[in-house]
Amino acid sequence: MATLIKDKYEAHKAEVNARFDQLRANEEELNRIFARIYNMEGEVPVEVEDKYVSVARIFDTAEEIPESYKGNRYVRTRRDEIVSLISYAVGCMFGRYSLDVDGLVLADQGATVDDYLAKMPDPERVTFMPDSDNVLPITDDEYFGDDVVAKFVEFVRVAYGDETLEQNLRFVADSLGPAAKAGPRDVIRAYFIKDFFADHCKTYKKRPIYWLFDSGKKNGFKCLVYMHRYQPDLVARIRTDYVLPQQERYRTRLGHLDDQMAVAEGRQKAALAKERKLVEAQAAELAKYEEKVHHLADQMVKIDLDDGVKVNYAKFADVLAKIK
Repeated sequence: MATLIKDKYEAHKAEVNARFDQLRANEEELNRIFARIYNMEGEVPVEVEDKYVSVARIFDTAEEIPESYKGNRYVRTRRDEIVSLISYAVGCMFGRYSLDVDGLVLADQGATVDDYLAKMPDPERVTFMPDSDNVLPITDDEYFGDDVVAKFVEFVRVAYGDETLEQNLRFVADSLGPAAKAGPRDVIRAYFIKDFFADHCKTYKKRPIYWLFDSGKKNGFKCLVYMHRYQPDLVARIRTDYVLPQQERYRTRLGHLDDQMAVAEGRQKAALAKERKLVEAQAAELAKYEEKVHHLADQMVKIDLDDGVKVNYAKFADVLAKIK
């Protein structure tokens, strides 16, 4: 049955805000009771300030948050809720979560898709399958079959229905920032490229479980992997199945651009030249990155989840995004 994320969000917001109001009312009633017990009625404040209520309160935008809520670390916005939805979707892509069962699914070291299937109520009819190789590429276009944006679109389709897919993608895109002329998929792709990892690090207190392999500022190549599904050959597979093919795509694209520029004129030629400059920069960035990835791939680095994120992440510092 098709469902609108907007309706789910509104229902969730109403429930969360009602809980906020109820907790404040309960705390104020307790204050009245204790004031009466200790004969301090009229001498101590009974009302509980907004910033001291310790459960979530949701506002659609940051601009709507009253001054009285400033300092309340439980205040959330529509963007925060959609970011949580995206994080959950990525968790489903990796098999950490599932649309078929509650709670954590894959959370043990070296967990595999077979382990995931073993925990499903019906392994033959899984609602949304996790990515098979534990690598979700994030590039400026859909170059790979397991492209993270394509995976997210499929998650929304499966979870909420075909009929409402475009409406739901637009709601997600609009929630991530001011309404843009770009299509929803482009907005969501820009979010994954620029902001997803920062939001993830914030949620996990700078101890990310989804690691971002990142070639640099030109966005030559990025991909997410799930720490708990890490295998010693993962970096080698990233190089062979993703980095090297992406390098070949850049070489091919540069050749096509050169052919087009040879016959183009005016604005068209200028636009092609601008694109060529970007692709050339991405190719150069990726060439340097490939050397680092190759070096690590040859080492077949092992990790131990018991050592924690900080220790394990540092082993791949040359090829992973910096945690800020």
